[in-house]
Order: sequence, then structure tokens, then C-alpha cells
Amino acid sequence: MANQSKRPDSSTSQGLLWLFGAILVIQGFGSAITEAGWDTSFGVAGLMRAAHMPEWTTLLVGIAGSVLLGMAARRHHVTRRADHHP
Repeated sequence: MANQSKRPDSSTSQGLLWLFGAILVIQGFGSAITEAGWDTSFGVAGLMRAAHMPEWTTLLVGIAGSVLLGMAARRHHVTRRADHHP
């Protein structure tokens, strides 16, 4: 029973990893692609340009999102494995 009480927190944190990972990937890599292709910025890139940060910082945001998605995928894999192999 105690294990079930931890489940919602784990599920919520898992969902947040997926969500923030996806947002950062879209904002980071999407902003970099938009700037490179159309010479315009949006979202994170727009804020970073206003703060006079170099263009490559948007790629760091995308990489951070990729790391979060990787962490979420790993947690998902480990959780599924634990559920199937007691």
C-alpha cells in the first residue's frame, strides 16, 4: 500500500519531465531553425536576443530539453520494467 501512495508523485514528476522537455526542445531548436531560415526570432530566442545573448544559446535550450526528454524516457523504461518484473 505504501508504494501506491508514492505513485502519483512519480507520475506527476514524470509528466512534468515530458512537458518541460518538449517545451524546451521546441523553443530551443525551433527558435534556432526559425532564426537561421527566416532571420526572425520568437519565444526563447526573442528573449535571449533582447538580453544580448549569443545565437547559440538557443541550441543550449534545445539540448537541455533533449536531456529532460531522455531522463523522462529512462524513468518510463525503468518504471515499466519494474512493473513487469517484481
